[in-house]
Amino acid sequence: MKLSGFSKIALVVVMLAGLLAMPLQSALAFTIPTFSITSVSKDVSVTIQTANFPAGQTFTVRMGAYGTLGIGGTVVGTTDSGTGGSFTATYTIPAAMVGKSKIAIRMDSPQGYFSYNWFVNSPTTVTPTATPGPTSTPAPTAVPGYTGIPTFTVSNVVVDSKVTVTTNNFPAGHDFTVRIGAYGTLGIGGTVVATTSSGAGGSFSATYDIPAALKGSARLAIRMDSTTGGFFAYNWFWNQTVATTTPPPVFVGIPTFSITSVVKDSTVTITTNNFPAGVDFVVRMGAYGTAGIGGTVVTTTGSGTGGSFSATYNIPAGLVGASRIAIRMEATTGGFFAYNWFWNSTAP
Repeated sequence: MKLSGFSKIALVVVMLAGLLAMPLQSALAFTIPTFSITSVSKDVSVTIQTANFPAGQTFTVRMGAYGTLGIGGTVVGTTDSGTGGSFTATYTIPAAMVGKSKIAIRMDSPQGYFSYNWFVNSPTTVTPTATPGPTSTPAPTAVPGYTGIPTFTVSNVVVDSKVTVTTNNFPAGHDFTVRIGAYGTLGIGGTVVATTSSGAGGSFSATYDIPAALKGSARLAIRMDSTTGGFFAYNWFWNQTVATTTPPPVFVGIPTFSITSVVKDSTVTITTNNFPAGVDFVVRMGAYGTAGIGGTVVTTTGSGTGGSFSATYNIPAGLVGASRIAIRMEATTGGFFAYNWFWNSTAP
């Protein structure tokens, strides 16, 4: 994933950083549990295949409305991960989801591991790939020769006028509805600006008009949804004139951080990985399960030369006594962020 001053695929960062939120007791098991959809029997059942699951944990499996990530969905079973790693399991589609075109599915363990995906509720068989389920765009209908995730970058902007995108790994022969909307919406429900054919697929460029109602906005979201097949991709951009014939310095990768030590009710020490250079990050702590959103600001940390560095933060008074605490780092510019959580007990 490329994230530059003009284009960051923010949600992917959220997902992957969130999936790295492992319990402190399992600090040596920094794997990302994921699962893919292998087959669906319409309105009856769905079969999944896991990857990188931790051993010896019981996962509660839920299904819910598409777009919810399965949060708060109907419990359809519990699954023991056994020796962990890869295994298959089949779950019954609950009555409340019968007749729905797309369904979210989620797995949570009491130890804090989780993973989620979604599937089209129609008979299909899909060959699993190494693409992580929670961050992929599953191909609900077979597209011969197509694998992977359709994405696009913003390559040029003319303020309040036009935006140009360059696609990557798009499936061939699909029409995509293009929407532009308010920043933070992922383009969902945005103004339709065009329908674009993917042609031979892969990489191509296209330019779209910025809707009149969004002129003057500092940042805008842009989204492409296929009219058939369930493919989609989205991004956002600064609404300011730029030309990328001479690209600015590019940050590549996903900023994350791990918990390295805790002093109960006092401090937490983290170690970052792949942080962008020269960016100030606001550090927040909040209740477990909030991803640190809206939490208490504890300090601002400069990333310096970026990459990996360690920092120690005081646990705010309002969270003293809490068993688990969320911690979040948000860049003051550039849209970068990462989060994790930790047990509030003294441990290296």
